[in-house]
Amino acid sequence: MRVLLLYPLFPKSFWSFDKALELIGRKVSLPPLGMITVAAILPQTWEFRLVDCNVRLETEADWDWADLVIISGMIVQKPDMLRLIREGKQRGKLVAVGGPYVTSVPEVAQAAGADFLVLDEGEITLPLLVEALERGETSGIFRAGGEKPDVSHTPIPRFDLLELRAYNEMSVQFSRGCPFQCEFCDIIVLYGRKPRTKTPAQLLAELQALYDLGWRRSIFVVDDNFIGNKRNVKLLLRELGPWMAEHNYPFRLSTEASVDLAQDPELLELMTKANFTAVFLGIETPDTDSLSLTQKFQNTRNSLEESVQTINRAGLSVMAGFILGFDGEKPGAGKRIIDFVEATAIPKAMFGMLQALPTTALWYRLEKEGRLLEGNQETDGHQMALTNFVPTRPAAELAREYVSCFWELYEPSRYLSRVYRHFMTMKPAPHKVPFRMLELIEIRAVLKIFWLQGVKRNTRLQFWSQLFSVMRHNPAVFVPYLSNCALIEHFIQYRKTVRDEVEAQLAQHLSECTAASKCSKQSFSELIILLAIEKTLKDYFAMLLLQ
Repeated sequence: MRVLLLYPLFPKSFWSFDKALELIGRKVSLPPLGMITVAAILPQTWEFRLVDCNVRLETEADWDWADLVIISGMIVQKPDMLRLIREGKQRGKLVAVGGPYVTSVPEVAQAAGADFLVLDEGEITLPLLVEALERGETSGIFRAGGEKPDVSHTPIPRFDLLELRAYNEMSVQFSRGCPFQCEFCDIIVLYGRKPRTKTPAQLLAELQALYDLGWRRSIFVVDDNFIGNKRNVKLLLRELGPWMAEHNYPFRLSTEASVDLAQDPELLELMTKANFTAVFLGIETPDTDSLSLTQKFQNTRNSLEESVQTINRAGLSVMAGFILGFDGEKPGAGKRIIDFVEATAIPKAMFGMLQALPTTALWYRLEKEGRLLEGNQETDGHQMALTNFVPTRPAAELAREYVSCFWELYEPSRYLSRVYRHFMTMKPAPHKVPFRMLELIEIRAVLKIFWLQGVKRNTRLQFWSQLFSVMRHNPAVFVPYLSNCALIEHFIQYRKTVRDEVEAQLAQHLSECTAASKCSKQSFSELIILLAIEKTLKDYFAMLLLQ
């Protein structure tokens, strides 16, 4: 069996870092870990070819070669996923589709023509697909029936299928699931609230496989909550630290974790000893009432500001996610988020307007309340999308605060100031990471950063002053500091994209409403609201441009 693994395109987003990746000759931040895990679970007598459409598009030669096409992705990849399904069927190929999106909304892939739906977790359902193919079947839907696999038996992903040089980071997974109950989150729906982990030996074997392939750069541990099972993660870290030391610290590690990491000094110490250098935290909002309403109680038990500072001082750079549009949210939430990010000096703060994801507790509550927007009930997961439900605050207000968060926080001078304050506070790693000679393209990238930020842009004095201060007072963080400085090249462009996208969405809604031959009282009210939104946003964007 010759299997073509296709990974759909991602839209441009906060995390795509296009301009920054161009500087170092990379095409994508992270590889499709799920796809190479699928390849490892399927029979190893089969042949595999992986096409990550974010690296290169599939060719006719790829289609001709394949006996079976397997496609997987997340909700934000839906448009290209559906394109790939249709392309496969037009060529008469057997098409199997799986992954988190179709697990939540299988009907869409089925309507596009997929022959097999391989839902839930592949360790259980992929063997069912293999059995069906061996019986000569040409269609089927395979589900796990509520069963969750023991991931301690998951094989090492097929890293050899990747075009390694195209990626900025590699990825591995230690656990699935999260013990918390955030109303808007689909992770607990997909993977459960009892975190299941691999064994330390398993993860070390995966790292060894990457090491043997010559990988010597960053690795992202993609767990949605790395510390969901603290006992097991500590067992891992106690073995990972010595492994990293024995291999001369070949990787910088980063991950996602819940903010209660700050209350576990032992865990923080074990992470930094294992060369973890960064962590993403789901802060969501500094408003305690909103956190309680959305059942993110773990963020209400201690001061969020102090927690971020504790994690940062321990030696981990903090990235964070924020959401606007929670029920009962008071006006000025965007300003409060801006103040929080500045107070904690978080360099990379991502924002989104709340989306009701299919099958989440939020989705079912809003559906029961009749607040899901007709025709837009299934969000596309895009970071710049407006809410797909009727919020309790005016939509224009939400949109204005959303744009303001990006526009203000990613003004070059403010961003560079946060990067400087953040990394000056960080405790150096408890071990010495060996010096690595830069590649030619990396040297060119450094020179370009020096030119853009140290000569061309009006932040030149700030850039050089901060750079020399870091080199003098905290030289151990110089590399991640400069890497974060480079990201402003992406954010300068992205904040303009956010402004233009939000304006375009509102204009489209207005056009659709005015194009209707008849308007009900409801649609007429929507038209009046949209006109008010458009005027408000145009006035706001004009003000931004004047600034």
